[in-house]
Amino acid sequence: MGVAKLTDLNTIVPASSKYARVERERRYLLEDLPEGLTRVSPHLQITDNYITGTRIRLRRTRDPQTNKWTAKFTQKFAPEKTDFSRTIITNVYLNALEAETLGMFEGNEIRKNRYPYEFEGRKFSVDMFLGDLFGLVLAEVSFETDEELESYRKPPFAIADVTNDELFTGGKLCELTFADIREAVKQRALLSRTNAASESKARL
Repeated sequence: MGVAKLTDLNTIVPASSKYARVERERRYLLEDLPEGLTRVSPHLQITDNYITGTRIRLRRTRDPQTNKWTAKFTQKFAPEKTDFSRTIITNVYLNALEAETLGMFEGNEIRKNRYPYEFEGRKFSVDMFLGDLFGLVLAEVSFETDEELESYRKPPFAIADVTNDELFTGGKLCELTFADIREAVKQRALLSRTNAASESKARL
């Protein structure tokens, strides 16, 4: 008996496993690094390679203070298509040969510097993007429970909560430039103002 071809219909993807875990986080758009951080503040240099047509990325992280690297193969996806605040993430750490071998897959690259930042007892990861996305700054914060996630409010150093905006997920950002994002944000702001004006007229 031959081996059947794997398809989306006959391949089982468990919602969770002993290797996967739920990641709860909020993501915010920033105008610049928060007060107290500069470009030379301690940070990690991250290169993400999103493998085309998959939910998988290869991440290489370098600490410029020690020149030490870590590499990991990551699958990350949202079980609910419109809720990116809760994702299932599985990490496999790699040695140098494994990272080099997997790096041969075709993919789209994101480069960024990640700064640790603490605000009101919460630890944020602030990402300043490089290359085609230079000018984009995002901050992420993680939570242990759904209650903490749902009750958390946008910090004052953020412009907007973009957690559930697919445009700001890694899988989309790797296909865009900062100019693309700026134009999309401008169009959405215009649409929002138009809708607000229409609602105001309707109440009159």
